[in-house]
Amino acid sequence: MTKKLPNLAVLGATGVVGREILNILEENKVEYNSIKFLASKRSAGSTIDFKGEKHTVIEAADNVFDDVDICLASAGGETSKRFAPIAAKKGCVFIDNSSAFRMDKDVPLVIAGVNDEDLKNHKGIIANPNCSTSQLMLPLKALDEKYKVKRLIVSTYQAVSGAGLKAINELTDNIKTNLVGMPYEPSAFKYEIAFNVIPQIDVFCDNGYTKEEMKVTNETRKILHFDESVKISCTAVRVPVYIGHSEAVSVEFEKPVDEKEARELLKNTWGVEVRDDVTTYTYPTPKDAAGKNPVYVGRIRKSIAFDNGLEFFCVADNLRIGAALNTVRLAQKVIEMELY
Repeated sequence: MTKKLPNLAVLGATGVVGREILNILEENKVEYNSIKFLASKRSAGSTIDFKGEKHTVIEAADNVFDDVDICLASAGGETSKRFAPIAAKKGCVFIDNSSAFRMDKDVPLVIAGVNDEDLKNHKGIIANPNCSTSQLMLPLKALDEKYKVKRLIVSTYQAVSGAGLKAINELTDNIKTNLVGMPYEPSAFKYEIAFNVIPQIDVFCDNGYTKEEMKVTNETRKILHFDESVKISCTAVRVPVYIGHSEAVSVEFEKPVDEKEARELLKNTWGVEVRDDVTTYTYPTPKDAAGKNPVYVGRIRKSIAFDNGLEFFCVADNLRIGAALNTVRLAQKVIEMELY
């Protein structure tokens, strides 16, 4: 018996991540019966080129989900809060790229290839993790299975594209004004981003950490099912890079860790590509990752701060692994596991 193909919808289809979702749907040759492209009233009526054909963008409204099996959403938290419950009631699996439902105990937070089994617990809504959390999960999951994580310290160096199109344009404009010695008044960031780094992403919480830093902490705990005994801390920094988040990671394990063994383990981990040879100055940079799917890992070395510790540097295209790619992969897993 031939399996029924799903009817898909892409919510936020005209945005930066939405367009990347369309690219990856095509790249991954995702099979479907029909597809709709949804956006705000402002974008409704415009056209999108997809698979060599022009499609008209439809305004997102309650009734558009009547015949949709899976919705890939990247339209912001408020839009997701508005439409996800409606879509779910209509029998649609709503895969959400916003932060709206990530910490909801009834919503699975999933990285494809890391905690796929959690998808079976969905009640119509599946959350896609934050971009900085996402790229860390593939290497960390593999290491945790072997050595068992005890403590995790992460420092992120995040590209401006993580803050949207306005931030991308601001970096360009800010660079141009700096190069000719003109003053610049930032609006997307608290400080000028050109030739600078800003140690703040999102608002500050009562504990002095930013919301972005707490996302990494709390989402990692949820995805990998860590209890409170695993200590996690993050410092998130915005850097003048267009695409590609980088992370310096320090992990302490319960079991002794061997650097060479860990390197081989990561080389054999799905979704991870190791670039690590200091004798030839081989290590990953954001430019390596832009437009590509792997999480690149390098600078793997035994920690001199922890007895059972490992340090590494990981880089990924934040618009792909951190957003669009995982959203599409989750849709593929839902189709593969027949969860729609």
